[in-house]
Amino acid sequence: MGYEWLALAMFAGFVLILMSGYPVAFSFAGTAIVFGLIGLAVDAFDLRRLLLLPNVWFGTMSNFTLLAIPYFIFLGSVLEKSGLAEELLETVGILLGPLRGGLALTVVVVGTLLAATTGVVAATIIVMGMLTLPVMLRYGYDKQLASGVIVASGTMAQMIPPSLVLVLLSDQIGVSVGDLFLGAVIPGLLLSGAYGLYVLVVAYLQPHKAPPLPPEARTLRGMALFLKTLHAVFPPILLILAVLGSIFFGVATPTEAGTVGAVGACLLAALNRRLSWTLIKDAAHATARVTALVVMILFCASLFSLVFDALGGKRYITDLLVNMPGGFLSFMIVSNIVVFLLGIPLEFTEICFIVMPLFVPAATALNVDLVWFAIVMAINLQTAFISPPVGFSLFYLQSAAPKEVSTADIHKSALPFVVIQVIVLLIIIIYPQTVRWLVDLSFK
Repeated sequence: MGYEWLALAMFAGFVLILMSGYPVAFSFAGTAIVFGLIGLAVDAFDLRRLLLLPNVWFGTMSNFTLLAIPYFIFLGSVLEKSGLAEELLETVGILLGPLRGGLALTVVVVGTLLAATTGVVAATIIVMGMLTLPVMLRYGYDKQLASGVIVASGTMAQMIPPSLVLVLLSDQIGVSVGDLFLGAVIPGLLLSGAYGLYVLVVAYLQPHKAPPLPPEARTLRGMALFLKTLHAVFPPILLILAVLGSIFFGVATPTEAGTVGAVGACLLAALNRRLSWTLIKDAAHATARVTALVVMILFCASLFSLVFDALGGKRYITDLLVNMPGGFLSFMIVSNIVVFLLGIPLEFTEICFIVMPLFVPAATALNVDLVWFAIVMAINLQTAFISPPVGFSLFYLQSAAPKEVSTADIHKSALPFVVIQVIVLLIIIIYPQTVRWLVDLSFK
């Protein structure tokens, strides 16, 4: 076996350090340094390998695909901090309010629209939690239905393009981010549609859990409502269509489209007389924090990967996954279970950098469609994100929920949506054309 046991000990040590709450970037770097020194002592690691790091890091910083990340984060931050996202939510709520379950359906619709502009889960859930949860509770909604629909719909930012998860998966797996965006459209709409269908079924079978908005709460009617819709709903939709349409039709790369989207968000804020230096500064600070975190993790993950590979870890795990009894089926079962379990306590950035470099060589050896595999992993990550007891989305909502909604209510609320996620995941696995159809159509 050589020194592969040292690589496995390195991975186990990394996971233990990470579970203790130590920052992920330093967990990567610290584990790599310790086991690099151990490997050096037993003549299993050549110090000259570290000379490769500057080239790897330069390649990361010059990666044009990763440049899309700050633009999409900035776009979402401007929409959130300018209040445009809040206005969108209020207007759609008035439009759908007369329906039984209309407010919950509003959360699904707006969650999908915000996911297509922000790509950031925390911001979407917190905004919708602060704005819609008190309103739904005031008008008699069941606490668990109201909480669950916010948790699930807010997490759509993991899946709906321009998702940051897809950008990072593109980098780690080595496929076009444009193909991933195209491949995620139908699965993302399937998830959104399944959430909406669940809300309507609950509202029909148990009307007391999702009553319609009373007439006195519908403050806008007729022409006033039409003008409000034109003002608050159509501009963000046009921005989404401009950004994603330019990518899908090959007019712009995701990075170029992100640039246009960032400028477009600023123009929308300016047209609504909400653009200010304070807004730009706050959005820029939020963008810088998230981007710096991603880049720091990337740098430290590169060091970890270099040492792990030198000790024979990647080769050993690839051989193990490829030669399992059952081949492709066993590989898919193992990879989904591992990503789901890691996705409960860890952020999506950490998962991408930890397991994707280990799975991709085996997936390539088994002739797995990497675009389809990436979308399956993205849905799996989204499922883990809302899974009790430690799914991140649950804690995001908890930070914004009113005091009458307990932690237990929020955790129980997610369970039906976890089941919906698993059903959609199985559909995507059984019918790969749900991912491939738009990608293949774009080639034609």
